[in-house]
Amino acid sequence: METVSIAPSKENNSLFLSAGCERCPHSGGIYAKIAKEKDVVDTLTLDPALLLIVVGSIMFLVTFLGCFGALRNATCLLKTFLGILVAVLLLQIAAGVVGYLFTDMVMERTEKLMMKAIFRYREDQDLENAIDFIQKKFQCCGVESYKDWSQNAYFECSDTNPSLEACGVPFSCCVHLQNQTVLNTMCGYGMQQLDKHSAAQDVFTIGCLEKIVWWAKNNLLLVAGLTGGLLLLEVCMICLAAAQISRIKKVQRLKEQNAARGSSERKDSYWYPAFADFDDNET
Repeated sequence: METVSIAPSKENNSLFLSAGCERCPHSGGIYAKIAKEKDVVDTLTLDPALLLIVVGSIMFLVTFLGCFGALRNATCLLKTFLGILVAVLLLQIAAGVVGYLFTDMVMERTEKLMMKAIFRYREDQDLENAIDFIQKKFQCCGVESYKDWSQNAYFECSDTNPSLEACGVPFSCCVHLQNQTVLNTMCGYGMQQLDKHSAAQDVFTIGCLEKIVWWAKNNLLLVAGLTGGLLLLEVCMICLAAAQISRIKKVQRLKEQNAARGSSERKDSYWYPAFADFDDNET
């Protein structure tokens, strides 16, 4: 009788688990959320810590289904894992197509989201650090220009604003000199009162939305490579899950066939008593 085995594939398990671990930042998000010293606005789009927790938890759950399903040869878990991956892949492709066809609407929504982030600057330490990082990285200030910071209560340029930072911009907007060793956090004070040409000597005046779009257009190969790599990983996981499901079903069918054949052979076999006299007929 042919013996078959449905031992889980170590390669598949390793790939399922490694893919989840690489995209499982929920522990860092939980730490960032607990480490905050004051209340924050718990919105998914504007709270980086909450975003890390939600995305990381979902990724961990999905990859756990794939790893445990491959380990225990549970086709129901593997089918759930496969279905989720296919849905995510289709949603990503649809989002890319919609973003390409409705570029103006996407840019408008992005601008509103960034303006909302500027409005809530100082209310969330994680959001503040994220905005400062973007402005330093892309050498920009505000969404469309440095005067967008007037939308923030601390930097609002009005006579009724008692803040010391009124009519100013964050220090991350400042132009840093090459030989500068001491960070001047007051370099952005009063910059909104200056015209663009005068303010450009001390702070970045171009908005971050324009700079990010410009960076994406000038790094299309990098953006396409990262996007293609992510999609390729997802396609690879889909193929592995489908192959594992097919393999498990094939082995189960072979087991059922072997069991049915063994039962049929036992029915057709003859049984003789231990001390039967086979020579009676000859005498």
